[in-house]
Amino acid sequence: MKNTLINYVEFKATDLEKIKVFYTKAFGWTFTDYGPDYTAFSESGLEGGFEKTEAGIVNGALIVLYHENLEDIQQKVEQAGGIMVKPIFSFPGGRRFHFKDPSGNELAIWSDK
Repeated sequence: MKNTLINYVEFKATDLEKIKVFYTKAFGWTFTDYGPDYTAFSESGLEGGFEKTEAGIVNGALIVLYHENLEDIQQKVEQAGGIMVKPIFSFPGGRRFHFKDPSGNELAIWSDK
C-alpha cells in the first residue's frame, strides 16, 4: 500500500442487517462481519465498511487514508493545522486516528503496522 492514498471509506448505519441486505441485493457487494457493530464490504470498487450507530446520521461517510507510520503522519497532520478527534487506537487489523481538516471534515488514517 502507498502512504496517504485514500484506502477505505467508512459509513454509519443504524441497522447492519438491513444495510447488508440492501447493498447485496442492489449492487452485489459482499460483507465480512467484525463483531456486532461493524461489517466490512468488498466488490464495490473501493473497500469500506459500516459502523453501527444509534445516533442520527448527518454526515455518514468517513474517508480513511493509509500510512505505515501513524506517529509520523499524525505529527504532520497536526503541524499542518489538523485537529485530533480520536487519538491513535487499536482495532482488529491495525490502528488508526481521526482528525478534522481546517474546514471541519473528519478523516482517519490507519496502519496495519
